[in-house]
Amino acid sequence: MSRTLHHLYPPVVNAKALKASTLIWARTRLKDGQPESLEVLLTQRSEQASFAPSAYVFPGGKIDAKDEIHAQHYLSLHPACTLSLQQATQVCTALRESFEELGMVVVLDPEGQALDVSQLQSLKRSEDLYDQLLAHQWTLNLDSPHLLCHWITDRDHPQRFDVPFWVIECPKDLHPVADEHEQFDPLWLSPKEALARHHADQLHMIYPTIKTLERLLDLQSAQALMQATNKNAPWFSSCARGGFLGGKKHRYMEHESPYGELALVCPEGQVGHHLDWQSEHPVQLLKNVARLTCPNPGLMTGPGTNTYIVGTRDSGFIVIDPGPALPEHLERLHRATHGDIRYIICTHSHADHSPGAEPLKAMCKGTPVSIWGLPSAPTARTNSFFKPDHICEDQQRFVLSSASSDILHTLRVVYTPGHAANHICLVLEEEGLLFSGDHILNGSTTVVDPPDGNMNAYMTSLDLLRTLCVNGKIEFILPAHGHVLGNTFGAAFDPVDLIDRLMAHRLKREAKIKSVILKDPQGDLSTWVKEAYDDVPQRVWPAAKRSLSAHVERLVEMGLGFELSEGAKAQMRQTFSLNAEH
Repeated sequence: MSRTLHHLYPPVVNAKALKASTLIWARTRLKDGQPESLEVLLTQRSEQASFAPSAYVFPGGKIDAKDEIHAQHYLSLHPACTLSLQQATQVCTALRESFEELGMVVVLDPEGQALDVSQLQSLKRSEDLYDQLLAHQWTLNLDSPHLLCHWITDRDHPQRFDVPFWVIECPKDLHPVADEHEQFDPLWLSPKEALARHHADQLHMIYPTIKTLERLLDLQSAQALMQATNKNAPWFSSCARGGFLGGKKHRYMEHESPYGELALVCPEGQVGHHLDWQSEHPVQLLKNVARLTCPNPGLMTGPGTNTYIVGTRDSGFIVIDPGPALPEHLERLHRATHGDIRYIICTHSHADHSPGAEPLKAMCKGTPVSIWGLPSAPTARTNSFFKPDHICEDQQRFVLSSASSDILHTLRVVYTPGHAANHICLVLEEEGLLFSGDHILNGSTTVVDPPDGNMNAYMTSLDLLRTLCVNGKIEFILPAHGHVLGNTFGAAFDPVDLIDRLMAHRLKREAKIKSVILKDPQGDLSTWVKEAYDDVPQRVWPAAKRSLSAHVERLVEMGLGFELSEGAKAQMRQTFSLNAEH
């Protein structure tokens, strides 16, 4: 975890998230007797509500003591029920709130049979539901709902809730009747219709409702929804974070590109960080870490190459990846560091990372500066030639110290060949940050381009970085392209989880490539890429073909039982030769 003395914002205490539960009632709209679309029930909250006034939401509310008592009773009567007590309590809350607000509930008789709608009419919404159920020896039907997802209200809100969203198929003759006190205007809408009306400013909805509806867009029926959720495992769990983009506040979930950066810069959920890409000024991520993005955006560089500046005015600075030799970028780097650069470290020799090192060094007149990294291998392209002043050793440490205190900034080198033969990553030990160069990117997977790139080495280095993140409890990855990645250690989309997902993606792609080759053994890279990468835009295929060749090389090395055609062999030899020469 990064040191709090280097956080940009003063710490704040977040409001406690109260336990609550929500229920999504679902039904199937038919056309000519056939399923046409999934419909879900939305109702409008009161204008006087303290939370999300006038918003259209799914029914729900806070958990109370009686919900847990009824849950315990139900579980004692139904030992085969797979719900935990906590889950059963959540379902009780969701059903009770639906009954109180809309008159909608599902109930079992003493024999465990579902009551029909006419029998439910004896239950009065003006009286305590559980007292009435006890009098009839009935119970709520807790096995009917399935768990869909889990939301926690954003950290910056003054009123917060910890809410699982459950889904249930609505019985045929059960209809909502709003209580006209807490809930109004019940509407059955498909997710597509609800979102369209929201975007047309006809339905006010809050972020969790919008994002949940987006996840339901591809489902065609209530039956499909219930089947997709029958394991009671949440599709996702999220406590979104906010930042500014284009001058407006936006929210982001854990899987979205800006989330990790917001988690690093604004750990308590403060909404103050601007996410717009620009190259004029450094973006401060911590008091001792800044990012200056080079003005070289493109298909392979994304918004541009990220140059990182580590250190403070008191300690001097380390520059990581000075980028291409663009005078305006180097001048901004020199100005941001006041010319007090102690080390320039290049993660690898590619043309968008290392050429700026020598001219930046020449600009620093007052302090001796040395360039560090690994020299380019003979397999590197001509425009990727790089020869540092000093060769980094694996696990070598670069230390900056402050003259006025004992605060250190320690960067440790980790050898990670794969994207390039001379690729390294760096760990800022005191803050638990991993500078990943091009080995791990945000928003895309890195190209592995033989012969300088090697897929076996790339996968081995990924596994090494995973172990490093586990042992060091690293929470954030700072890539050479894109926003910061990460989350609280042990949470979804933390560095360990991200690396697991990246490795799984690579192996899935490799399996697809193998299948394509076995189906068309006489093909070559140009024909295979069309099927193996049919899920990416065609403009990406030239770059994808390079990674395809790396996967093919790896498959051949692993001896996985197929022989390349002569045309493919010739193309691989030509590709390797061209890459080495150019």
